[in-house]
Amino acid sequence: MKTTQWILLDTETTGFRAPVFVVELAAQRMRGWEPEGTPFRKLLNQNEDIPPEASRVHGYTREILERDGEPPLQVYREFADYAGDLPLVAFNLEYDLDEVLKPEWRRLHIAPIGRPGFCALRLAQRLLDPVPAGNCKLQTLRQYYRLPERGAHTGLGDVETVVDLMAQVLRPIAEHRGLITWDQLVEYAAEEWYPSRIAFGKFKGRLFQEARQDADLRRWLDWLTASSNARSVKMGRWYLVQLGAAADSAADSTVFASAESESNAREPGTPSEPGVVGLVIYVNPVLEQLRQLVAASRARLAELESTYTREKSRIDAVQAVLFQRLRDHYQKRDRLRLVLDYRKKYLDSLIRGGEEEANQAEENYEKARTQTDKDYDETAAAVADKKQLTAEEELELNRLWKKLVKLYHPDRFAHEPDKLETYAKLTSAINQAKDSGDIAVLREIADDPHGFILRQGWSALDFSEEVELAQLRRLHETLQLEIITVLESLGRLRESPDYELCLITDQKPGVLEELATERAGMLAKESAELEEYAGRLAREIAELGGERPSRIG
Repeated sequence: MKTTQWILLDTETTGFRAPVFVVELAAQRMRGWEPEGTPFRKLLNQNEDIPPEASRVHGYTREILERDGEPPLQVYREFADYAGDLPLVAFNLEYDLDEVLKPEWRRLHIAPIGRPGFCALRLAQRLLDPVPAGNCKLQTLRQYYRLPERGAHTGLGDVETVVDLMAQVLRPIAEHRGLITWDQLVEYAAEEWYPSRIAFGKFKGRLFQEARQDADLRRWLDWLTASSNARSVKMGRWYLVQLGAAADSAADSTVFASAESESNAREPGTPSEPGVVGLVIYVNPVLEQLRQLVAASRARLAELESTYTREKSRIDAVQAVLFQRLRDHYQKRDRLRLVLDYRKKYLDSLIRGGEEEANQAEENYEKARTQTDKDYDETAAAVADKKQLTAEEELELNRLWKKLVKLYHPDRFAHEPDKLETYAKLTSAINQAKDSGDIAVLREIADDPHGFILRQGWSALDFSEEVELAQLRRLHETLQLEIITVLESLGRLRESPDYELCLITDQKPGVLEELATERAGMLAKESAELEEYAGRLAREIAELGGERPSRIG
């Protein structure tokens, strides 16, 4: 493997709907596990419109490509010189090569470039199985293993992330499993394989190896083999073969990124320093080892949840300012929408069922109007009740919340239903205090959690670590699932328009008032149009209903 040369590539396209056009082609020549030489990266001007949903992902528009892109034939000539006849690898080879590049080369009457190598996604799925919980999205893996932050959803950025993943994560695992040569890697990635964690059905999330002790799970796997679906039969048979074989230590091993100490915790996405983050590979761990893994996972989860909550709080603060500035405009607009909706229902009911049905529509409108006003009042109260903290208080609030999240995470009671109610109440109190900025409550819980619980009249909880090995394994699996969930939530948060607005307001404080003024004008215009439409409906109701006026509006 050390001397084998190959090409790692990635494409950005116009989307999934055929015909698919490449808008960016990026590649890196590799020698063994390491990059060799400069990368290849070109934008392609295909003279095609870019669908908005695709442009939002990679940021390229037709205007950008017409300005910076090059003719496709020229790009592929240069890529052919760069790649030669070397094997091609991509994080999703089936898509990038078979569904994107090969059809494009046929469309342009270009001879195929390079030759198929292996799919890096399939390699990662097998080597990392069953962590991280069946989720091998590239950006999730980058954050999970604390790899350097590159240009997400750009061709070159994704290539660089795969290079990092190969060198820092996949290589030590592959070598640990005896995958030393190129041919061994290609064969390993291509072999028939299914995830250890079942991905669907009544046993979704369970490890198939548990069928050795769980008769119901074993019967379900037997049932798969008798399915009318050929894919289900194939998968069921594969699982049964694995169960019949001797326990494979590689299949039972877990791989994760070592958590840093709390004092050295970094923001997700911050480049790690060499030697700071390593991989721990363990097989059939003893109780103390597993306790350390659970503790490390709790620390990582607490760090991520703290980051998510902090950034969500920043977004909420910006949205709160907009709400206070625009409440009257939004409330007027929403009342008019409600009037329109129920005047339409009133007319339909009057025509179909007469005055009795129409009266019911009026009653429903009154309830909906009351609920809408209540929702606005509650939102305004929540915004007003949020305490304004100093910078020092904000730091203390986040520190306390992070500590409490780590101490009282639900994994401690996931398999003890009798304690879940108390846990839920305690967690709710912690989060409410965080959201409202109530440092005093967080201090009270941190200083004396047992006393706080008893003062509320809740059942006591046992926070000791004296649990069995099997329980710790389940807790570790739960934590891995939670880490992935929070990473995905954080990713969605950072891709949202509200987060983008938050960043803009940090850079240009005055922009929020400008935006509020602009939105106020748009809402006023929309309300005027709604009022006009509502008036037309009111006149129609008056014509049909006679002297009795409608109570809607």
